[in-house]
Amino acid sequence: MSTLRIRHRTRYLYDGPVALGQHRLMLRPRDGHDMRILDSRLAVSPRADVEWAYDTFGNSVARLTFQGTTQELVIASELLLRRYAYDEPLCRIARHAGPYPPRYGSDELIDLAAVRAIDRPEAARSLETWIAAALPELPGESVEVLDALCEAIHRAFAYQRREEKGVQSPSETIAAGSGTCRDFAFLFMEAARALGFAARFVTGYLYDPGAEASDGQGMTGGGATHAWADVFLPGAGWVEFDPTNRIVAHRNLVRVATTRTPTQALPVSGTFRSLDNASFISMDVSVDVLREE
Repeated sequence: MSTLRIRHRTRYLYDGPVALGQHRLMLRPRDGHDMRILDSRLAVSPRADVEWAYDTFGNSVARLTFQGTTQELVIASELLLRRYAYDEPLCRIARHAGPYPPRYGSDELIDLAAVRAIDRPEAARSLETWIAAALPELPGESVEVLDALCEAIHRAFAYQRREEKGVQSPSETIAAGSGTCRDFAFLFMEAARALGFAARFVTGYLYDPGAEASDGQGMTGGGATHAWADVFLPGAGWVEFDPTNRIVAHRNLVRVATTRTPTQALPVSGTFRSLDNASFISMDVSVDVLREE
């Protein structure tokens, strides 16, 4: 069990007055057997009316409605939560996950149809070619196949932080040989689907013990929002795979939202209307994930 405090602050700056349109936030996780929310706070400047709702995936979404004009928007979220996980998750999952190819039941095939379909069919050929080269011999157990896929992406691609919005397609990541955690999560998700699994995109936070250690040796993707993938294994359920850090079902992963595509998992999204030719100047994001005794 880990008790974590997460502070996430986003600041938008404009060079003149703007009228803010509705904004959509995905910053608050849902309680579950593996995570308990102890406290949740949201501060917004300028003042906004906040409405909470669940989206089609059951994620908790805040909708902000603003009045008046502003030159700055600040959204600050703070969470205190407990994260539970097994000490040896792969061994426990393997006992229930079953053989490869996965054998989904008739109801599961219906329920999981949307997340079994490849999102970028135009990249299917390059994806299949890469899978054949990276995994020339597929293991006989489902969890071993996914673990090998996680290892292959972690080993073959270089992590490069990218500030631009959006996610590379699998073919772009394969061609570039590099990407962000979002790109690696999407590549893993699409490859898992190509291998017959149901997979989802996950956005959230990463607790990096190395950030608090004196040697500076830690995980990749800390200090910002993080992304990984979920795969549904018959008998084991949804299991998290983070190819960026080569970890599976780990207590350091704090899930906020799961979606069918990466574009549905933006932590903050919204619009603004320019007044007097005002334009957007900059966006600053800071994320701190700290462990509490």
